[in-house]
Amino acid sequence: MFVKTWGGWGNFVPRRSAMHEMGIAMEILTIASASIPEPLKGAKVRSIRLKVGKLTAVIPESLRFCFDIVSKDTPLSGAHLHIEEIPVVARCKACQNQWTLSGPSFSCPFCESGKLEILSGRELDIDAIEIEEDDDGKPVKGKA
Repeated sequence: MFVKTWGGWGNFVPRRSAMHEMGIAMEILTIASASIPEPLKGAKVRSIRLKVGKLTAVIPESLRFCFDIVSKDTPLSGAHLHIEEIPVVARCKACQNQWTLSGPSFSCPFCESGKLEILSGRELDIDAIEIEEDDDGKPVKGKA
């Protein structure tokens, strides 16, 4: 989804809206909440580690902003999102050359074949959830 914004003297600059990230933030909240083991339900979540591929078109700052909104008044409120951006890596099916893409590419830089396989860059995974503990190693309760 794009919204029109103008800069300078009428220059059109397309900008993505945060709607994409809001839906993802809501799913992270749902999945992370459901992933906490039963004995730890209600514990305060300190951080969530994500692996996000470049092809997902997720803007990390927008995702953090949206997550802060949807997690308000939940045990995940205040949790920090650690986002590891995964580059797009392709392999040529003709010569097996493998490389990291830095822009649009439709052919192998080695043999110029157009038969490519994307190896990474589509990830959108919760890698880890860190629960806050007190000095005795007991989980700190979060907001209900």
